[in-house]
Parts: sequence; structure tokens; C-alpha cells
Amino acid sequence: MNSLNEIWESVIQVFRQKLTPTSVTTWFADCEPVDLVDNCLVLKTTTDFKRSVIEARFGDVIRETLSDLFSCEFDFKLLVGDELEEFRAARKSNAAMPEMDGYTFENFIVGTSNRFAHAAAISVAKEPGKSYNPLMIYGNSGLGKTHLLLAIGQYIHEHQPEASIAYIKGDEFTNQMVNSIQSGKAEEFRQKYRNVDLFLVDDIQFIAGKESTQEEFFHTFNNIYEAGHQIVITSDRPPVEMTTLDDRLRTRFEGGLIADVQPPDLETRIAITRNKAASLGMILPDDIVNFIAENLTSNIRQIEGVVKRLTAYSNVMHDDITIEHVKRAIKDVVRVGVYIPTPEVIIEETARYFNLSPDDLRGQRRSKNTALARQVSMYLMRQLTNMSFKDIGAQYENRNHATVMASVNKITDMVEKDKQVASTIRDITSNINSKNGTVNFDF
Repeated sequence: MNSLNEIWESVIQVFRQKLTPTSVTTWFADCEPVDLVDNCLVLKTTTDFKRSVIEARFGDVIRETLSDLFSCEFDFKLLVGDELEEFRAARKSNAAMPEMDGYTFENFIVGTSNRFAHAAAISVAKEPGKSYNPLMIYGNSGLGKTHLLLAIGQYIHEHQPEASIAYIKGDEFTNQMVNSIQSGKAEEFRQKYRNVDLFLVDDIQFIAGKESTQEEFFHTFNNIYEAGHQIVITSDRPPVEMTTLDDRLRTRFEGGLIADVQPPDLETRIAITRNKAASLGMILPDDIVNFIAENLTSNIRQIEGVVKRLTAYSNVMHDDITIEHVKRAIKDVVRVGVYIPTPEVIIEETARYFNLSPDDLRGQRRSKNTALARQVSMYLMRQLTNMSFKDIGAQYENRNHATVMASVNKITDMVEKDKQVASTIRDITSNINSKNGTVNFDF
């Protein structure tokens, strides 16, 4: 299946209903699809005259037809002569910010669940450092927080190419800070982020509970904010629920605008499914689109994963997509049942939360902080897996059954009596669950 040709053929079918065969042949016989760029179908024709006629007489109908097909605003662009080679050369070399490629406001499907966050993001992109600073977008994984974060970066990069932009994840901020200290490049690290015009931080919740990281981030935040430059952060929860977050940071986050994103409703999921298929050059039948939207209700990444898998199947097999294909794709992409993390993931995330190494937890260190972290990891291993006390003990240099059971009982008691411990368990559990790769993007 030539998907670009299929999209263009859908437009031609509309013209065949409205124009004479001679008109269709005259103006569109040598008009060919070239590419899909964001929400724009790129076409080529043979002469400037034909381009001017098509744009003037048929442009609105082409846009309307494309928008109807994909349930979102769509445009087209006509190339003539050498413009085609120039276009292809520009596409090949346009990699100034590859981590933001595709994450644009045009590609973001707006619904009731994300309308406020979307509007806030656009406002910040148009007037960075003036409208809402900082902007914090929070919500569960896979709902579009990172898309909005990077769309802001993409917009500012395009409209203010001279602006310096830094993007980093919360856990990577910690890693880079530690590495800079160890290598004697702490000042270089500070200057890297403190002097930017736009600071984009994804998953800020990962710095909660890390005192040194929070101290460094606090000063970075202040430098950027006091310079009148924009800060945008995302999180899986609002500041008030980050009980281990430094109060100085919490009040600064709360001093800006906080916007949440919720799971999309059915209409939005349908639009997302169509839009994702369009970006991959495929038109899905209504029954397929509806089936995907009705069965994948909480995570946009799952929808994207299923559509990608269907596209790969169609391109390889040159076959029509059926409901049975969709069912198999959903089964492949969405893990069945409850996510059960490995002992390695539990130990790694617990150690990271307490600023320790996995070897510290597995070994014999007896400092108060290490002992508590080790007991917490044992408790989580008991809660999140089906492992026996004996099997858990084997993960910690063969500690015996009684030691593990005592540790689990101790943390169980602390969770019931101490809100701080309960919050710690919740935070680490959230971090562990974020490792659950529900979508496979490698086809």
C-alpha cells in the first residue's frame, strides 16, 4: 500500500464527484504526493501556472477534505521544479533540535482533558517569561505532558532561533550534577543551565528527596527566574503531593501556573488515533479507529504504539487492516495483567531515591540511611512481586528468611503510623511503575 498515494487519492475522489473528468485530468493528473510534514500534505506539480490555479480554485476543498479525513486541521503545500530537491535537502538537514522533532502544537490533539494545559503552553510559548512562570504540567504517564513541554521548545526555537534552550529530565539532572562534581566541572555544569532563556525539565518528581540535587536546582531555578527567563516543568503529581520536595521549591512551583492533563475522552481518543495514523501516512477505517479508541482508554502512548504496529503490518504485508489485526496489536503493545517489576528495578529505584547505589543495599553497610533503604526495598519487593521471604533474602547477599520478614514487618508498621514513610513508599512505587514499558516502539 502506498499510503501517501492513498491519502491523495481520497482527495481526488472528492473532486471526481464535483468536477468533470476533463477538469480532474487537466489539473491533477501530474500532481503527486511527496511527504507528510506535521499536519501538511506536500505535493508537487509541473508548472507555476498549475500551482496558482490549484491553490486559488481548489485549495479550500483540499484543506477541507484532508481535515475531514484526519479529524484535525490540515494544510497542503505545492512544490514546482527545483523546489522539490530543495525541500528534500532541507528535510534531511533539519536536525537542530532532534529531541523535539514532531512534538508541535499542530500535532497535539486538544480535548476537554487537556484544553487548559494546552492553552497555558501556547501562552508561554508566545510570551516566554511573561505570562506564566514557571509553568508546571502534571498528570499520569502517557497523557501528553512531554509533548506540550517540547512543543513550547519547538515553537520558541522556530520563532526565536537565537534563544538558548535546555531540556533535561529530573533524574538526568541529578546524574549530570554528580558527574560534574566528580570530574571537577561543577561550575561548567552550573553555567550550562543557569544562563538559558528557556529551561525545560521533564519528570521533576525524580529530584524530590535528594537534598544536594534540590539545593542545586533551587539556585538554578532562581537564576533563570530572576533573569526573567522561562521555566517549564512536568511531573506525575502536583507539588502538594510531593511530600519530600524542599519547601523552597514547592512554593516556587506553586507560585507559577499549575495545569493538569487527564485521560482523554472517547472523542479525543478517536481524533488522536486518526491523527497518529495520518502522521504515519495511513487512513484507518472508522470501525478500526473506533475499536482502538474504545479499548485504549487511559494512555496516549498505547494508542500510538498500536497505530505504529498496524502501519508496519500494512506496509510489510500490503494487506488491509482488520479488527483481528487490531486485537493482536493491542495484545502485543499493552501488557496483560499487573506489572511485576524485577528485583533489580526495585533495588535500583529505592537506592536512587535514597542517594545510594544498588550495591549499598545488597551489601553489608549498616548506616541508618542504608539500613532504612534496604528495609524499604525488601518491603516493596514483598508488596510488588510474588517472591517469598527466602527469595527476597537471596537478593541481599543471602540474608535469611527471618531478617527479611522482620524488615517487611517493620516498614509495614511504619507505613501505617508515619505519613512521611507512607509518602516515601508511594514515591518510590511511582518511580518503579514508571519503568513499566507498556508500549513497544521498535518494529
